[in-house]
Amino acid sequence: MANIKIVTDSSAGLTEQQIQENHITIVPLTVMIDDTIYVERESISNKEFIDKMKTAKTLPKTSQPPLGSFVETFDKLGADGSSVICFTMLEAISGTIHAAEQAANLSKTDVTVVDSQFTDQALAFQVIEAAQLAAAGADKAAILARAEQVRDNTRLFMGIVNLENILKGGRLGRAAGMLTTLLNIKVVLQVTGGELKIRAKGRGMKTIDKYFDKVYEQIKQTPNIKAIGISHVEAFDSIDKIQSHLSILLPGMPVLVRETVPIIATHGGMGAFALMYYTDPTK
Repeated sequence: MANIKIVTDSSAGLTEQQIQENHITIVPLTVMIDDTIYVERESISNKEFIDKMKTAKTLPKTSQPPLGSFVETFDKLGADGSSVICFTMLEAISGTIHAAEQAANLSKTDVTVVDSQFTDQALAFQVIEAAQLAAAGADKAAILARAEQVRDNTRLFMGIVNLENILKGGRLGRAAGMLTTLLNIKVVLQVTGGELKIRAKGRGMKTIDKYFDKVYEQIKQTPNIKAIGISHVEAFDSIDKIQSHLSILLPGMPVLVRETVPIIATHGGMGAFALMYYTDPTK
């Protein structure tokens, strides 16, 4: 039966259970560590990537999915007459969306490509909502409208404790300003409007802790939080702090804690972490 099928790239912070239960199709990125190429989710897991990154001689390289992978996926999913909606990570950190758009033009299937303006679990929020609506028989317009609503009510804050990787990777661009790897500088980023914004910078973890106190206050004042997650690169002490606060602010709410995806681990570096959540304004 023709319907709408949901696709995303492997930067989405989805668990295997979420993928299977919601019938989501993943198009994987590739990563190269010391001249060895791995396919995300297929030949390397998030945890394995982090372990290899710790001992890598050079900064790992991440590559968007090949154009052919997208075309093949779209054609296969649309063979029964179905349409496809493909959600990609934000354009600011990857050219994945452009590969998906080119593939959509080449595919025989009706494909709509969406820049989620996020990545990791914040991308997963949109993908899961879209998949659940698709399963319920919603049309494309309704699915896209809901995804946009989720996007506009999603918050993502990230702590960077070692600037070496993110400066080498060049993902901050002009926003990096006078940032330096010296003097124990720490940074808080917010992903908003599809861009990485520096919200705080200073010496020591107190810089991050002080800013996250504001985030906790924001959470405290925010009704109808539907989902919340933490992703990290072996940032165990930071995770413990966040979970301690969340257990008080949102007692009983499940919090998905997981190793972040390779593209974020690469540019965030060891010790990086992110707190993501979204609200349901319809309630």
